[in-house]
Amino acid sequence: MVAMFALVALAGCTSDKPAATVTSSSAAPSSQAQASGTGEQSKFFDQADHDAQLAMRSQTPEGPADKPWEQAIAPEMTDTAQYKKDGPYHLCFSNAAVNNPWRQVGWKTMQAEVAEHEEISELTALDAEGKDDKQISDIAELQAKGCDALIISPNTTATLTPAVKGACEKLPVIVFDRGVETDCPVTFIKPIGGYAFGADGAEFLVEKVPAGGKVLALRILPGVDVLETRWSAAKLAFDKSGLEVVGVEFTDGDAAKTKSIVSDYIQRHGKIDGVWMDAGATAVAAVEAFEDAGRPVPPINGEDQQDFLQKWKDGDLTAIAPTYPTYQWRTPIIAALKILNGEQVPKTWNLPQPKITAETLDTYLKPNLPPLHYALCGCEDMPGFPEKWGGQK
Repeated sequence: MVAMFALVALAGCTSDKPAATVTSSSAAPSSQAQASGTGEQSKFFDQADHDAQLAMRSQTPEGPADKPWEQAIAPEMTDTAQYKKDGPYHLCFSNAAVNNPWRQVGWKTMQAEVAEHEEISELTALDAEGKDDKQISDIAELQAKGCDALIISPNTTATLTPAVKGACEKLPVIVFDRGVETDCPVTFIKPIGGYAFGADGAEFLVEKVPAGGKVLALRILPGVDVLETRWSAAKLAFDKSGLEVVGVEFTDGDAAKTKSIVSDYIQRHGKIDGVWMDAGATAVAAVEAFEDAGRPVPPINGEDQQDFLQKWKDGDLTAIAPTYPTYQWRTPIIAALKILNGEQVPKTWNLPQPKITAETLDTYLKPNLPPLHYALCGCEDMPGFPEKWGGQK
């Protein structure tokens, strides 16, 4: 849940309009927006995409029941016969960054997936360190290294689009996590998307917070598609509710800043009845602000990192954890091999995106893993688990 967004924890991030240029639709009526305190709708908002993602939450995915990273929701397959070639294969990966725990867990999981396939002779990976200009250079450099397929997790949406378009002219490209404004990649891999994440958290608060209650919305930063769509869906839910959004604040994904913001709102309003977050990496800091103020922790959404799940369990919180599963880092490797074997793949590969509830919390809480490990890594049966992910047997 996770963007991207050098600072997002997850929130890796993905586009919610992958097969075409991102467009904006009309914003919610200004009177409604002002009444709820949510402001204007994002330029990234698209009503049809929003509705499609929310519908996907109840659709049954196709694929192996025990391998959600191989499943796809309502896939429309695309032919890859033109890319078929004999192995062994040299895969290349342009990574936006490994600058947060979500991305670190994902990167470890991707490397473990590569190790599962003898037909992969080499994986060349370059880390853009959260910098658009470096990733543009990285993508150009990788095209000169004899790659059979290029995997890209874009740092930002619009700025990386020309570089992705250029790469598509040279070799098969797989984009995942965060999207771009072109449909030239052979496949775009993502969980259901930001609208689903944002709606899961907001709908929970609408259910749990009494009418007229005060909600604080915490965002990481503007301008990243999946974070914008997370907020867009939450905004719609809040605008239709009887809740008052007393603040929409950017935290930069920083725990200290998050705690400071929440503390300030507690002092300013006396009582905060709910906290919505577009990514859960700093959810524990938000909880601690209430504890430090001697106030009960209100309904809140976090994400599937272990520290939040443990805090939830220990404090018997009223909480939910939308997810942006790190098991998606396995899928680009699987997709690349399918493409190079000439097998069809989904044009937009929508992976399942579960949410953790009070009923399923114990399933995902793993005390033998580090606090910032993400539960939906899909790595439990991989060689070296849990040690390679920083855990203990």
